[in-house]
Amino acid sequence: MPDWSRLPKLAAVLLALAPVPVVAQMPAPVRVASSAGPLLVETVAVGLENPWGLAFLPDGRMLVTERPGRLRIVSADGKLGAPLGGLPRLAARGQGGLLDVALDPAFRENRTIYLSYSEPRDNNAVATAVARGVLNAADTALVGTTVIFQQQPAGNTTRHFGSRLVFGRDGALFVTTGDRGNMEMSAQDPATHIGKVLRLRPDGSVPPDNPFVGQAGRRPEIWSSGHRNAQGAALHPQSGVLWTIEHGARGGDEVNVVRKGLNYGWPVISYGVEYSGRKIGEGQVKPGLEQPIHYWDPSIAPSGAAFYTADRFRGWKGSLFTGGLISEMLVRMTLDGDRVIGEERLLKEINERIRDVRQGPDGYLYLLTDNSNGRILRVRPAG
Repeated sequence: MPDWSRLPKLAAVLLALAPVPVVAQMPAPVRVASSAGPLLVETVAVGLENPWGLAFLPDGRMLVTERPGRLRIVSADGKLGAPLGGLPRLAARGQGGLLDVALDPAFRENRTIYLSYSEPRDNNAVATAVARGVLNAADTALVGTTVIFQQQPAGNTTRHFGSRLVFGRDGALFVTTGDRGNMEMSAQDPATHIGKVLRLRPDGSVPPDNPFVGQAGRRPEIWSSGHRNAQGAALHPQSGVLWTIEHGARGGDEVNVVRKGLNYGWPVISYGVEYSGRKIGEGQVKPGLEQPIHYWDPSIAPSGAAFYTADRFRGWKGSLFTGGLISEMLVRMTLDGDRVIGEERLLKEINERIRDVRQGPDGYLYLLTDNSNGRILRVRPAG
C-alpha cells in the first residue's frame, strides 16, 4: 500500500520548489532640501516604460501613458493595471508614440479620455494626432475610439511632436504641436499645423471664435504660432490663460503666456543657437513677435507644467513647476503676475529625467521619470 504519511512532506518540498512571484521592490524614499523645508521623494509605482503623461481619475487612481503604446490605470498605492485596449493606431518611433492623456471636463458623466500620439501616415511619415474614447465600465478598454485631429502636413522625422493636451475653462481643447525638427519655418506658416498651439472643440471641430476662422490660407484650428516644441502646458489658475513651456535648441527654452492669434517667433527669433553654434533666425527681438516671459540658457530641456494651488508646501502656492530632462531636476518658478521673479532647482539628488509634473488631489506633487523602468514619484514635506 502507498505510504500516505509521506504526502505532507512531499507537498512541502513541491511548495518550496514552486516559482515565487516577483514583487517589484520600491526604492527607499529620498530626503532632499528645499525652500519649503525638507522633502521626501517617494516611489509610488515602478515598471513603466518611458511614461509620458499622467492624469488623475476622480477616485484618486491615475491614468499613465507609456510612449511605446500602452495606457494603464495605476492604483493610488502603485499597482499597475493591465494595458487598456481600444487605443488608436500609432507609430512608436524616436520621440513619438503614445504621449499625453487628458480627461474630458465632464468625465464623471461621460467617461471620455483624450490621447495625443504620433500617427503613422503614408510613405513612412508620422504626425501628431489626437483621439478620444470612452473608458468602459470594467476599466479595461476604451470604446468608440475616434480620431478627432490629424496634423497637416505629416513629416519624415520622429521628433518634436509637442502633444500636450489642456482643456480651457470654456471646454475647448488646446493641443501643442512641434516643428518636427526639420520644418522650422513651417512654424511661421499659417497654412500648416506645424509649430502651433491649436484650439479645438471636444469633437475636433473648430470653435467659431478661433482667430483665423474663415481666412483663406490659414488653418482654422490655429490659436497661436511660432512654437518650437512645447512639451509643457497648463492653465493659469487665476486668469485661465494657457501657459506653455517649450524646448529651445542649444539654449532658449521658453515659458510663454499664450494668447489668441499671437506669434511667438520661432525660428525667426530665439535666445538659443543651433546645436552647431550657428545663429538662429534674425536675433532675439523683432517687432510683431512675442517675447517669452522667461527663458533658460543653457537649456534644461523642460517637460510638463503644473501651477501649484494647494497648501502642502510652505510658501509654494502659486508657483509654476516644470521637469527637466537633460538637466534631471524639478524646477519651481516664483511668479508675480505674468513675470517669473525667481527659480528654485530641486531633486538633483535623484538623477532622473522628469517628463511630467502634476498636482495630485492630495495636494502633493507627482512626477513621471523618463526611462525604460520609469517611475511615478510623489513629493511631499518630510515633516
